[in-house]
Amino acid sequence: MQNSEAMLAANLPQLIIYFGAVVAITGIMLGGAYLLGQRHSAKAADEPFESGIVPVGDVHIHFSVQFYLLAIFFVIFDMESVFLFAWAVALQEAGWAGFIEALIFIGVLLAALIYLWLIGALDWRTRRQRIDSSDSEP
Repeated sequence: MQNSEAMLAANLPQLIIYFGAVVAITGIMLGGAYLLGQRHSAKAADEPFESGIVPVGDVHIHFSVQFYLLAIFFVIFDMESVFLFAWAVALQEAGWAGFIEALIFIGVLLAALIYLWLIGALDWRTRRQRIDSSDSEP
């Protein structure tokens, strides 16, 4: 405990200088952008511009939350496949302990996927479509 307090006391001036430099650099960057930035009030300056195409219609399109959920699930499972690829590359060095750990990891992935499937998070149908399909079943 005394060693960490002594180390903090010894490094306190450097920490103060560091945080002061961070605040100064941030202030200089924000102030410079404000002072050197362009200021014009043309009507076209406030409109979005995408590759020379004039925007048409409303930009606030409402998408179903299901699209975002599916994208998040894809990213999560995609990143986990990267971990499995790294494990496959180092399979010989990992040995049986690494193999068992990878099986546990895959088991957790499968449990998560089954859970998502059971709660309906992977179902793209709208509530209306689910009601209509349940009515048509015998």
